[in-house]
Amino acid sequence: MTGGAGDNAGPNVLAVDVGTSGVRAAVVSSAGEVVTSFYRAALPTSPMINFVEFDPAEQAEAALAVAHEALAAVGDRVAAVGITNQRASTILWDRRTGAPLGPGVGWQDLRTVGMCLALQAQGLHLAPNASATKLAFLLDMADPDRSRASAGELAFGTVDTWLAWTLSGGGAHVTDPGNAAVTGLFAPDGSGWDSAVLEMLRIPPEVMPAIVDSAGVVAPAAALPGAPPIAGLAGDQQASLLGQGCVVAGATKLTLGTGGMLDVCTGATPPVAAARGPAGTIPIAAWRRAGVTTWGAEGIAITAGTAVEWIRDGLGLVDDSAASEAVAASVADTGGVVFVPALFGLGTPRWDYGARGGFFGMTRGTGRAEMVRAVLEGVAHRGADLLEAAESDTGLRIAELRLDGGMSANGVVVQALADFTGRPVAVSPVTEATTLGAAYLAGLAVGVWADEAETAALFRPARVAEPSLSHDARSAARSRFAAAVDGCSGWVPELSAIRF
Repeated sequence: MTGGAGDNAGPNVLAVDVGTSGVRAAVVSSAGEVVTSFYRAALPTSPMINFVEFDPAEQAEAALAVAHEALAAVGDRVAAVGITNQRASTILWDRRTGAPLGPGVGWQDLRTVGMCLALQAQGLHLAPNASATKLAFLLDMADPDRSRASAGELAFGTVDTWLAWTLSGGGAHVTDPGNAAVTGLFAPDGSGWDSAVLEMLRIPPEVMPAIVDSAGVVAPAAALPGAPPIAGLAGDQQASLLGQGCVVAGATKLTLGTGGMLDVCTGATPPVAAARGPAGTIPIAAWRRAGVTTWGAEGIAITAGTAVEWIRDGLGLVDDSAASEAVAASVADTGGVVFVPALFGLGTPRWDYGARGGFFGMTRGTGRAEMVRAVLEGVAHRGADLLEAAESDTGLRIAELRLDGGMSANGVVVQALADFTGRPVAVSPVTEATTLGAAYLAGLAVGVWADEAETAALFRPARVAEPSLSHDARSAARSRFAAAVDGCSGWVPELSAIRF
């Protein structure tokens, strides 16, 4: 738990954030400040290689527990509830009993790679991390002939849908456009579910949730004291975008956690295509309010904080992740060492699943500190890759980068990010800006805030790092990193050949 009830000038909003490893409930004031926060772990499991599962019932229990604790801390009084979530994780349940039918299948789960490749041969391109083939798998297990699904007995949802169902006592079966768009089942024009894809995967439309505005009253949260309205839904990256005040075209945030996600707001104009851009970014629906969709583009670095965990647990270079900053700061530079964080392949811009990480430029004089600093700088270089890709695909100039996630607390990473991008980096005052975004959506729906501009005005960075490298030094550093990436590409040819 953090914080206390405090004194607030206006109404509070409850945000429930369901991440990959746990659930957080926080109360946000009308001033955009986290009043109190409670967390409970709900870890995924990996019963076999490439499988990532979670227990939906445990997840729901954890969400209810922390929501009750957060409400109790402020006297059970909030104006609305907002939900944000890990995207694309997939759940199938019985509408009558509310019981999950099998495990939840996590977004990192790759059990359906073979199905995706088979579908490619039929002209349908789906990524294995999307919900589409995960849902087909769950239906194959629970309802092979689809009779129960066709009869309306079963319900599918991503985690936002499952949590809204749980909090409403089964009164709401909904999702928002941002979550729908990463299922692989959303129509390219954003109009609704894609009937052709549903038919190809034998997914009866009766299992699908209604697509509602990201900011809008859905149903009472009957499972909570006072039954406040559920009024906000957003995937984690979309919520972070709004939470950091990125509401106009070109405004951009980067979240550095286990991986890295850069999202740029592109405004009200829909993307020309739903496919990845030439520079490897993906168009996204950011949020929808009063029927109007705000769009964005997203770049992905598969490895970020995972690299620090590796040098901690695998190499023993640091005792804990936080210590990496002091170790790296003990030397002025890496001594020419470059690290490419591609432990699980490369995302944007190359999308090379067969790439692998590596150190380059090591000498007999290379020490522990240089290696640690190279890892942190490698993560920052990947952030710069994402920014450059986003500018290329959208045609927008990114003037400032806003940063949240666990690695935003690392000063070496923050300064390196400013240096390699050549842009100021504004660090979020809240490590998990998803909390603020979920609260803002719900509050917008019930009048706590008038519009997105009002919520954006609440953003006050904890600090701003300015670039310190000259243009020539920056260009040289970026060129060395690009050469190292070339050396890491294609290490597992059969994986590098896969394109999703």
